[in-house]
Amino acid sequence: MMMNRFVMAGLGGILAGALVATQVAGPLLAQERDRSSSVYEQLDLFGDVFERVRNQYVDEPDTAKLIEAAINGMLMSLDPHSGYMPPDDFDEMRTQTRGSFGGLGIEVTQEEGFIKVVTPMDGTPADDAGVEPGDLITHVDGESVLGLTLNQAVEMMRGPVGSEIIITVVREGESEPFDLSIIRDTIRMQAVRVRTEGDTVILRVTTFNEQTYPNLRDGLEEAVEDLGGIDNLGGVVLDMRNNPGGLLTQAIRVTDAFLDQGEIVSTRGREEDSGERFNAQSGDMIDGKPLVVLINGGSASASEIVAGALQDHRRAIVVGTRSFGKGSVQTVMPLRGDGAMRLTTSLYYTPSGRSIQALGVSPDIVVEQPRRRPISEDEPEETLPQRSEEDLRGRLDSEEMTEDERRLMEEERDNAETVARLREEDYQLAYALDILRGLTALNGRR
Repeated sequence: MMMNRFVMAGLGGILAGALVATQVAGPLLAQERDRSSSVYEQLDLFGDVFERVRNQYVDEPDTAKLIEAAINGMLMSLDPHSGYMPPDDFDEMRTQTRGSFGGLGIEVTQEEGFIKVVTPMDGTPADDAGVEPGDLITHVDGESVLGLTLNQAVEMMRGPVGSEIIITVVREGESEPFDLSIIRDTIRMQAVRVRTEGDTVILRVTTFNEQTYPNLRDGLEEAVEDLGGIDNLGGVVLDMRNNPGGLLTQAIRVTDAFLDQGEIVSTRGREEDSGERFNAQSGDMIDGKPLVVLINGGSASASEIVAGALQDHRRAIVVGTRSFGKGSVQTVMPLRGDGAMRLTTSLYYTPSGRSIQALGVSPDIVVEQPRRRPISEDEPEETLPQRSEEDLRGRLDSEEMTEDERRLMEEERDNAETVARLREEDYQLAYALDILRGLTALNGRR
């Protein structure tokens, strides 16, 4: 009898649950039907407008362009990074990821109706002309870009290689807009440039395309070999200033090059189960040697993923200024007719769970890049060299110092003087090198 009561109680609970579920599901199904009905009504409205434009507009419109504009308008209304790519634009995007394309060499977005420069790429016509991150482009060849879509404005800036374009720029700190003349050219991106300063290897990463990780790996291995092996490497500067980003896969591989384990980045989308996590594989290319990452306001997307991951794992000291804050993931979806749409599908998160979107990566040490100022007439161009005991006639030499010790001291002095000269050319990079020298000293090398 007792058992029968328990069974009945259980059945009662099931029946009650079924009743509640039915009562809740009814309104939900009704809401879904209303929502679907509303969508179909709005699609009917679109069809009605399209037919009236096609049949009654003063000139016969190009229906393909009308539909393309409607699609692009829908996508652009979502966020600045979503949009429709006609076949030519889709082909150009695929070419860019391979590292060679035509244009000015600037990464742009849209802000308050104007075109905002994310960054000029190193060694491109825009860079040579003096375009800077954060510049607002208001006119192209005298025509306003206000009210245009991003794709329309970019189309205005395209043209034959060797032709001139005049852009009007509004820049923070400048009281008036000014014009810049740029000669269009074919942009051949060198993803990574490698050089050595003393025992420090500087990796200048300008973009994340298919060449980035192979270039970095090969260049770093060659530089370490030239130094005589990993034991002679003092550290690495990973310079990602003015890097607009690119392929997520390449950002993951570059980060993995300096991590032994742990999460690199995660993505979270609309659905709970749509997120992904990417983890590092074992193996650090520089065996834990000191690492400094350089970023600025022109560092965006993939470069922010690298900086954020290395910062969260305390693998690198991040130096410079706050990055751009482009932490959204765009999925490129091919469409019929050889075009594609670029749709924002998720957000990036650093290993600690930080979102990059609109916040960027804040450096551990904020270092502004001072603008060069002209030397005034009252200011001498060169200062007199400073004298030391070594320069005095009849000085006493240290007899306790061996030849090797003297050679080592001279090398350290030469390195310090090289960094001092570099401050005049690139203050942020010189600061990064100073940090590495300090870390190397703390680690017991030299």
